[in-house]
Amino acid sequence: MVEVQKRVEQLRREIREHNYRYYVLDQPTISDAEYDALMRELAELEEQYPELITADSPTQRVGHEPSARFAAVQHGEPLLSLSNAFSFEELEAFQERVERQAGQPVTFVCELKIDGLSVSLDYQDGVFVRGATRGDGQTGEDVTANLRTVRSLPLRLNEPRTINVRGEVFINREDFLTFNEERKRAGESVFANPRNAAAGSLRQLDPRLTAQRPLDIFLFALGSALHGEVKTQGEALEYLRCLGLRVNPHFRVCSTFAEVLDFIRTWEQKRSSLPYEIDGIVIKVNEFDIQSTLGSTARSPRWAIAYKFPAEQVITKVVNIAVQVGRTGTLTPLAELEPVTVAGSTVSRATLHNEDIVGSRDIRIGDYVVLQKAGDVIPEIVRSLPERRDGSEVVFKMPERCPSCGEQVVREPGEAATRCVNAQCPAQRLERLIHFASKGAMDIDGLGPAILGQLLAADLVHGPADLYKLRKEDLLQLERIGEKSADNLIAAIAASKSQPLARVLYGLGIRYVGEEVAREVARAVGSLPRLLDLGREELMAIPLVGEKIAQSILSFSVNPENRELVQELLALGLAQEAEAERTQEVLAGLTFVVTGRLEGFTRSAIEELLRSLGASVSSSVSKRTSYLVAGPGGGSKLTKASELGIPILSESELLEFLAERGVQFD
Repeated sequence: MVEVQKRVEQLRREIREHNYRYYVLDQPTISDAEYDALMRELAELEEQYPELITADSPTQRVGHEPSARFAAVQHGEPLLSLSNAFSFEELEAFQERVERQAGQPVTFVCELKIDGLSVSLDYQDGVFVRGATRGDGQTGEDVTANLRTVRSLPLRLNEPRTINVRGEVFINREDFLTFNEERKRAGESVFANPRNAAAGSLRQLDPRLTAQRPLDIFLFALGSALHGEVKTQGEALEYLRCLGLRVNPHFRVCSTFAEVLDFIRTWEQKRSSLPYEIDGIVIKVNEFDIQSTLGSTARSPRWAIAYKFPAEQVITKVVNIAVQVGRTGTLTPLAELEPVTVAGSTVSRATLHNEDIVGSRDIRIGDYVVLQKAGDVIPEIVRSLPERRDGSEVVFKMPERCPSCGEQVVREPGEAATRCVNAQCPAQRLERLIHFASKGAMDIDGLGPAILGQLLAADLVHGPADLYKLRKEDLLQLERIGEKSADNLIAAIAASKSQPLARVLYGLGIRYVGEEVAREVARAVGSLPRLLDLGREELMAIPLVGEKIAQSILSFSVNPENRELVQELLALGLAQEAEAERTQEVLAGLTFVVTGRLEGFTRSAIEELLRSLGASVSSSVSKRTSYLVAGPGGGSKLTKASELGIPILSESELLEFLAERGVQFD
């Protein structure tokens, strides 16, 4: 009994720690399956030894403690979590238990289990007035201002009803990959999966930052106050849709349990075809009066259960753990793996994020490991297999010196990242040049990592300003560069001088300054010299600039080498004039994607024009895309837009579209 009690206490400590990392820090260190296994073991032990149950046990809670950063919201009805099933046998036991307690056969509704963040929404006379996270089930966090930025959430219903509804906020796979790439380019940490990105986005203190995140929502539950008017869950989903709320179309009312199992089998096979992540199927008793009869436990309703899909996992071997040096000097351990196929693609590398994760998962060079794709997107090592060790494995240690420049590395107290602080580190210089020349920054066509690496190795460039001093004969020294390629590169570098101030700011690689922040800063300051002279309060008055971004800009501005770089770029003719303010908002609320080859404009010029007219410009096609502007060679974006029924404009049709809205061209 003493050993059981020790195990119970250990499980509770581990689960509380993982809850804190998941819900508060948005930095989980174990997979859903591992977390579920811990919870399941604890629940089984408490069921076997009920005298060990305590009021603060994780099994007696629904979610997490609401953050003190947000105002607390008392839920009118408890927002309970669902019990999980991992086999058809458990589902059949659930069906038998439900029908035995109900005293009659029942019908069920099957819904896709969206992998996101649960929220509760209140509408007063048809107007959205409040939204909250689930929190601990009784009390949530008030995230009303952030939810207002979710474009698929209507702020007014089709009917003036006063109701409470429940939904799930999420991020599509493609939007998640784009979002993570933008964070990486801005020197920010990336999210492990779409679910954590959604949670982190919805719990931002600044709604302006949330507005930049590609959040979406599905609504799936109607408050019990309307159960007298709407009799079943199937009817409730249809009614939510009639009110103008977004409901996932893939649900089924099942008259037999065989249909339930068939629905699960179907979507376990088809889930990769969805643009968003699902981690299972939710099965609910359809009839509300039977739901009421069955009732709930302290933690979960007796009339619903979630069947969790098993993550596709494979076993492979860690051949080596290399260390990459990023643009901001962060050292990232990267597992080099024996190639293996998982979730439809071959994987030979997986990031290990930081030293703490390598240690907590006890991953060693030579280990056999369990690999999966986090959110079916990013390769992730779930755990090592110590039972397969033969003694030849090597414990990984973060190097004390940078693998690129040999300088001492540092790790600040309270930070997970280890950094090389040598600004002249070759790896950092290369990454900074790659960023400066990238599509979102100076967009220097043809100037990729391979050529930049050669230029650095040949001592022809040291920083961004040196690119504008290159001569044709310099480029002809490089491998695989002929006369025509050299001419094209010189022309592309010269053309980039006309890029607007926002792109130059973004290209400088100031930490936390992404593309949208760079645009707001450019509009506010008007010139690079002006930026260097701003103080903290002036910076924080700029839209999207908070304390962290302001401090990062200040740190950049006071650095003598950075000031010298700015002066050199100005002398070379970059960003001499302020970026034009938006003079028209004729495209406000519309989202465009530009693809293919254009004749009269470059793609970047079209994108800047659309933004100046109030539109949002995205790099990926989704259901939120208003128009696709496509030239020859539109590729997969053109195909996807056609499949989604999104209007497609040629270059000439776009100009006509703009002219009809009063946009004049010289």
